[in-house]
Amino acid sequence: MKVKFWGTRGSIAAPGKDTIIYGGNTCCLEITLESGRKIIIDAGTGMRPLGEHFIAKRETVDILLLMTHIHWDHVQGFAFFEPIFNPSSKIAVDGFPAGMKGLRVIFNNKMGDGFFPVSFEDLKARIDYIGKLSRGPVTIDDTRIDAIPLNHPQGALGYRFQEGKKKLVFITDNELVTDGPAGKEMDDYVRFCKEADVLIHDAQFTPEEIDRHRGWGHSDSASTVNLALKARTQRLILFHHAPARKDADLSAVVEECRHAAMDGNHDIVIDAAKEGSEFTL
Repeated sequence: MKVKFWGTRGSIAAPGKDTIIYGGNTCCLEITLESGRKIIIDAGTGMRPLGEHFIAKRETVDILLLMTHIHWDHVQGFAFFEPIFNPSSKIAVDGFPAGMKGLRVIFNNKMGDGFFPVSFEDLKARIDYIGKLSRGPVTIDDTRIDAIPLNHPQGALGYRFQEGKKKLVFITDNELVTDGPAGKEMDDYVRFCKEADVLIHDAQFTPEEIDRHRGWGHSDSASTVNLALKARTQRLILFHHAPARKDADLSAVVEECRHAAMDGNHDIVIDAAKEGSEFTL
């Protein structure tokens, strides 16, 4: 299983000289299974360069697009994903129940006139809604995918991928709390992430910022590290970086997280997601 980050930022794209290292595009991941099957998570602005990559490689696009939810920063790139205008492209959409609705509304929004010059019906690609994953586990080419509801306004889903003995968990837009709604407490996520080889988790805020943002549906870095340690994950990758977080500041957050783990004598690798980087499980 190979994972590549095409978008790592949260809330809104933040390009510029201060976000060169960790990236300015919003949420988009590419997962390539051992079979070669490609799974894309979310359609943030990082989906635009992903589309350019497919075009440059002259690859036939046949992907499963898993939506975590439909907030703007997770759907904005879909309209600029060039393969949607190619009749040979096939896009199966699954995950969050309203995922297809969120992708369509970019093109066909009745609240205004002139938001986008193309309608959804004008797209040439074959785009089908599957709608299975929110009802139970799905197996694709010997890879099992499980979903878990997240603690986020209007709802969201996190995902666990198990291919052979390797386990990857991706959870963004999730506020970790001890006493939360049923099924959305820290212990629920500890069980879901248990002994994952890699955990990618929302860490938009610092511990000093989180009290001002309770209820926003995002975690602070200390809580995210706590989850990873409780779940005994081997590697933690901080994700959904705050749009105003500069590279140097984010590097400092990573160092604080590493020191916290070292102080507890925990053997865990901690990094922050970098746009364009990839790793293989």
